[in-house]
Amino acid sequence: MTERDPSVLDPFDRLNGRIVAEHRPWPRIDVQADVWTEAADRLSHGILNLLGLWGESQAVHMAVADASDPNRILVLSLTCPEGRYPSVGRVHPPAIHLERAVADLFALVPVGLPDTRPWLDHGKWGVHAPLAAQRNDARPAEEYGFLPVEGENIHQLPVGPVHAGIIEPGHFRISADGETVVRIEERLGYTHKGIESLLQGADLERAARLACRCSGDSTVAYGLAFARAVEAALGWMPPIRAAWLRALMAELERLANHLGDVGAICNDGGFAIMLAHCSVLREQVLREAVACFGHRLMMDRIVPGGVAADIDPAGAARIAALMADIRRRFQRLVELYNTTASLQDRTVGTGILQPALAAQFAAGGFVGRASGRRCDARRWPGYAPYDELEFEIPVLEEGDVNARLWIRVREVEQSIRLIEQILAKLPDGPIRTENSSSLASAASEGMAIVEGFRGDILAWVRIDATGRIERCHLRDPSWFQWPLLEAAIEGNIVADFPICNKSFNCSYSGHDL
Repeated sequence: MTERDPSVLDPFDRLNGRIVAEHRPWPRIDVQADVWTEAADRLSHGILNLLGLWGESQAVHMAVADASDPNRILVLSLTCPEGRYPSVGRVHPPAIHLERAVADLFALVPVGLPDTRPWLDHGKWGVHAPLAAQRNDARPAEEYGFLPVEGENIHQLPVGPVHAGIIEPGHFRISADGETVVRIEERLGYTHKGIESLLQGADLERAARLACRCSGDSTVAYGLAFARAVEAALGWMPPIRAAWLRALMAELERLANHLGDVGAICNDGGFAIMLAHCSVLREQVLREAVACFGHRLMMDRIVPGGVAADIDPAGAARIAALMADIRRRFQRLVELYNTTASLQDRTVGTGILQPALAAQFAAGGFVGRASGRRCDARRWPGYAPYDELEFEIPVLEEGDVNARLWIRVREVEQSIRLIEQILAKLPDGPIRTENSSSLASAASEGMAIVEGFRGDILAWVRIDATGRIERCHLRDPSWFQWPLLEAAIEGNIVADFPICNKSFNCSYSGHDL
């Protein structure tokens, strides 16, 4: 990534177009190809960060943020009457997978894209470009062409797509020289569910349920992102108590996932006792979630307009007691990790993600924060009730497996702290409001960015005048993290692939929407 061009005083300067009035809370503008190309150039120079790139019939959209002020966000839209548009991935690699997915789903061609292989389409759908204005014949299934690696002693190791246990499918092609990884390339798309197609025409209730099922370990985060996007589009304000209950569920979800990840990383390092103890703590969080909210994963509990389940004083008291217990027991596990030299030998200096690369991809969550990025959607751009809560954002520079584990450790501590604050300050009042009166007015659009346990989740919706979803795009943080996993593993030994992979813990399902 090159340094910011000093001649550009404002990253949004000269990014002009027709403002779409019905888009909230950030502006969306219809632009010409030259403005689209200028935005791509600013992405390549680190002036802007890419938040998302998605398509629809005859148009592409791109959400960007000011790299120095992530509260400033802009959505650019480019009409593609001939089914072609200037590639962003040509100059900004984080867009490559996104543009390949747009080509698969909408048959929109990114002109100049250096990698035009299909990404989500494995030739198994029975139709090519299923969301295009005019559907095309099915693409014939053919062998996927992995990138070549040259060298006298290079050999290849295929991993997946079927893995042990209940891990979702994904294929990894490892090219190695002896035990040293020269290149690893991923192929995903095996769990493509057609979520964006299913969302089209759905009413808000069904759409919210679909959104919650994008990635099962982030059902609260996805439900919150979708609900906030809908509420932004409709000018719909949920009750104050609902906002606090949403945060409570989000932190319980974050806590459960981080506890599970800490144990799983240590297990891949040959230290199974950590997995056993962390799994017990995670299970206790999930059991309290079902006791208080009626579902272990709190699925379908966040809905547009509020939440579908409340918590009683007894439940709040049990969660508070559990937080005190987890704080005490987890600290002992952290001390055990920190004093086990054989485990440290597997994590320290392994799978290093350089800060410059993390910055280029605007990597969120523990992946970005372990490589020097001070990012957290709860603060930037921020949303209620986190503006009334005290918490720290841990950041490290080392970028290795150890750093990603320590970020999780610190986030466990912060989530416990946040849950205790939420329970102490939880306001009274209703938990849901209806907004049916505004649904019949006109088409409207909304966007939201929320912090899941992996990082920032983006949701963009267009709602028609009847209150149904006309178009919805959901972007998982894994879109920007999977390519970084490839870079982090290069130069490590083959045996360290599992622990590197687990330290990233990217979502297959959240990627393959």
